[in-house]
Amino acid sequence: MIPQLKHSPGQTDITRKFLAALKQQGFEGDIGQRYADRLSMATDNSIYQNLPDAILFPKSLTDIVIITQLAHTKDYQAIAFTPRGGGTGTNGQSLNNGIVIDLSRHMNRILDFNAEEGWVRVEAGVVKDQLNAWLKPHGFFFAPELSTSNRATIGGMVSTDASGQGSLVYGKTSDHVLGTRTVLINGEVIDTAPLSRQHAETIAQGATQESAIYREVMNSCHDNLALIEEKFPKLNRFLTGYDLRHVFSQQGEYFDLTRILCGAEGSLAFIAEVKLNILPIPKVRQLVNIKYDSFDSALRNAPFLVEAKALSVETVDSTVLNLAREDIVWHSVSELITDVDGHVMQGINLVEFAGNDREQIERQVAELCQKLDTLRDTQQAGVIGYQCCRELDQVERIYAMRKKAVGLLGNAKGRAKPIPFVEDTAVPPEHLADYITQFRAILDSYNLSYGMFGHVDAGVLHVRPALDMTSPEQHQLMLTISDQVAALTRSYGGLLWGEHGKGYRSAYSEDFFGHELYLLLRRIKTAFDPNNRLNPGKICQPLDNHTPLYAIDSPTRGSFDRQIPIVVRESWRGAMDCNGNGLCFNFDVNSPMCPSMKVTRDRIHSPKGRATLVREWLRLLSEQNIDPQSIDTTQSLSLRTLSQKIKNSWGSRAENADFSHEVKESMDGCLACKACATQCPIKIDVPEFRARFLALYHTRYLRPISDHIVANIEPLLPIMAKAPQMMNFFLTKSWVNQLSRRYVGMVDLPPLSSPTLNKQLAGHSALATTLEDLQALTAEQRAEYVVVVQDPFTSFYEANLVSDLVQLIAHLGYKPVLLPFVPNGKPQQVKGFLKRFTRTAQKSAEVLNRVAALNIPMVGTDPALVLCYRDEYKILGKQRGEFTVLLAHEWLNTLPKLSRYASVSNGDWYLFAHCTEVTALPSATQQWKGIFSQYGATLHTINAGCCGMAGTYGHEARNLDNSRKIFDLSWQPQLEGKPASRCLATGFSCRSQVKRFGGEKIKHPLQALLQMVQQQQ
Repeated sequence: MIPQLKHSPGQTDITRKFLAALKQQGFEGDIGQRYADRLSMATDNSIYQNLPDAILFPKSLTDIVIITQLAHTKDYQAIAFTPRGGGTGTNGQSLNNGIVIDLSRHMNRILDFNAEEGWVRVEAGVVKDQLNAWLKPHGFFFAPELSTSNRATIGGMVSTDASGQGSLVYGKTSDHVLGTRTVLINGEVIDTAPLSRQHAETIAQGATQESAIYREVMNSCHDNLALIEEKFPKLNRFLTGYDLRHVFSQQGEYFDLTRILCGAEGSLAFIAEVKLNILPIPKVRQLVNIKYDSFDSALRNAPFLVEAKALSVETVDSTVLNLAREDIVWHSVSELITDVDGHVMQGINLVEFAGNDREQIERQVAELCQKLDTLRDTQQAGVIGYQCCRELDQVERIYAMRKKAVGLLGNAKGRAKPIPFVEDTAVPPEHLADYITQFRAILDSYNLSYGMFGHVDAGVLHVRPALDMTSPEQHQLMLTISDQVAALTRSYGGLLWGEHGKGYRSAYSEDFFGHELYLLLRRIKTAFDPNNRLNPGKICQPLDNHTPLYAIDSPTRGSFDRQIPIVVRESWRGAMDCNGNGLCFNFDVNSPMCPSMKVTRDRIHSPKGRATLVREWLRLLSEQNIDPQSIDTTQSLSLRTLSQKIKNSWGSRAENADFSHEVKESMDGCLACKACATQCPIKIDVPEFRARFLALYHTRYLRPISDHIVANIEPLLPIMAKAPQMMNFFLTKSWVNQLSRRYVGMVDLPPLSSPTLNKQLAGHSALATTLEDLQALTAEQRAEYVVVVQDPFTSFYEANLVSDLVQLIAHLGYKPVLLPFVPNGKPQQVKGFLKRFTRTAQKSAEVLNRVAALNIPMVGTDPALVLCYRDEYKILGKQRGEFTVLLAHEWLNTLPKLSRYASVSNGDWYLFAHCTEVTALPSATQQWKGIFSQYGATLHTINAGCCGMAGTYGHEARNLDNSRKIFDLSWQPQLEGKPASRCLATGFSCRSQVKRFGGEKIKHPLQALLQMVQQQQ
């Protein structure tokens, strides 16, 4: 039995008083103060971990003003605050104790847009890709690019002055910020924008804090122009923290305080709204993918490529490429990055040209290709080949792979993982190759593996050495390498933080810029934040404040994970390996990962959040010397254990009495769709460790009745199907639904199929043929047969689908055989009945292996159940055998290509694929399109994310609201305007959800195929 886990540390008294007072002041946002809420904000995309006292989620500018005005009163002067956006920072920029202000949950509105003047005004929590998706129909885009663009917020981009690909042409974020609406720590709201020097001087003469800030910044920058010019590196990436160099225009006639806020990492004020310059979307984009015999060749060839006047030159080494080959993303680019015969590809350069003049772009590409032909043919510069991507879709697929490369590095095998701490150095591009040679020498001297990629046109390199941060020695080595790389970078006149901000690396600031210039930064910090209350420990301290900046070797995630025994860490790798990259925070509602996060916008309901909570849960167990592997999850239900569970369940529900309850709440929100298992770069399989957690949690606490119903649904359904009309009589009554919702926790249970499958197929040879009959056939005779594997949902709730599959097989010239129903066990696994699931899986595998031995194809209909045989059944190891159950499209794709139907027009169909299927089998939708084309039909694949049903999730009363919201978020808009009779869905859950909330029944694609075959025969 798991113990009760009373966690610590708790909140400070002053924080609790502040939060109570905040509610009384009219604050309308959310307040997170449970341990789970705080843990979800204790990490970002860096190696560090720092637990805040509380989280505030303001809904508006007014909420931020209420926070700061209250904080300015005498009682709360000791509280520190840290703004946070998407949490994508790789250096702990948004990590701190005190109170974190998260602007991403609610402050994500696009406020104003002016196409004629080319600007847009947004709240700070708007995500970069969200903004560009909104702007695209208007023909504009926000230019600065970064690999985390699908979850990085505009406020975060401004705060780190973010940039990435194409920065030589498009510049950094600060080059596109036209102004901000900002809240100072005392509650004053100020608007920043380029002002005439005279106007700025007028503001500086006032008596407000804004006036004091203007005086200090104007005087400091004006009086030290020569020093600033001397010390600021002459690089495309000039990030310092406070951009003193660009506060005054080149001629000095304009002043812009915005430049100080860009890159300030929330250490000066709260940026609530931003006015951005936007650009017309280029009409033409083409990319040349150049392949090299070594990474050094790729780097040294970069200046030659820059001379071609390209938009950008990106480089990727073989380590990253090989990781991409092992990821689901490779299927989308495999034909665009093909191997070169006789050569090993050790690096690539991605050279993009963009503009509105197609002839000019094509001329530039042709000229570059001609030069590359010469280099390749004469074996110069290490060029071994190249490919051109002339279509926008191809270019975007290449960059999608490149973006995912950051996360893929974290999926390296072994305990040592590539980590960010020296990952965005910038040096003059002409010195990059020599610099990297010395950089690599440092890493090689410690026998470290690492991956490299970057923006070679700007001299920016992304390097992530592989270290095991749970090792104290490796923790120390991280500091040693950091110091050595910082010194090396200074010697080349470069920056340690060319792109990803300072955060915990602020400790190096004075070394890079010198005492005198660093003193100017501290003066400006003093003007904005004299008491060091905004993101303290970052960038610099105010004058006369001796609180140290965060150290490079501050506590990391590894420092906490170290407290968990190695054997437990290895067993729970799914949770332990999460590196915080946050791809699961993707704003796109049509992305399959993670529906619970999208609808709640609560990070405890994300793969990263769930992994974080389980890591802490394991650590707390370790504190009590409890090994989760040793806990018996198969306790017999004696009167004693039952009474103990009742006591535990009802006697310890006080707030924060057991951290396990908070973990359980997070797990309950998971739909077990498994998109995370493939879409996450680290392959964090939440449903796998969720099931294990539930098994352990319920050794101490009672299970809800609904869990037992779900776990027993497969053995119960054949019994219920003996009297389907009687069962349906009750299931369709509203009072039964109300009783079920109140006392069982289940709603909208579907009616059973009537007539049953056996009655629909009565007299059909599919029922008459037995396994023994098949065994008696010759190998040639068996080639005519196809075995249909039943699943509990289609066979008993949608029997006509199985019947249609049998008919389709027969129409295609094969002999269908219906395998007697054998429970799959997926419902048991989802609910954490793991021992029972193992027994069920063993019995099922025995039957399926007997069929597999006959070399007859086995076909199933429902993706979730069929894919369970391939994934969850891996627990059986060798006992699983070699059987494979195919989905309908997989079997159809093995058949000879048809031509007799292709000339007949069967119109347009719309396919909504099951989210588990589309993520685990990324080629499935294309295969369905190919199959339909053989029947003269056009199949449009609809990108719609999750439907919100996910097996029994949508039938559980506690999930009903979220189930509906998930459906409304993505499926409902995609279904609108399309005839239901032409819409198709591969998942039983999906079809049920459409019927429940859309009111109309839609078909499985195989039913559409049967309809076409019957019409054409």
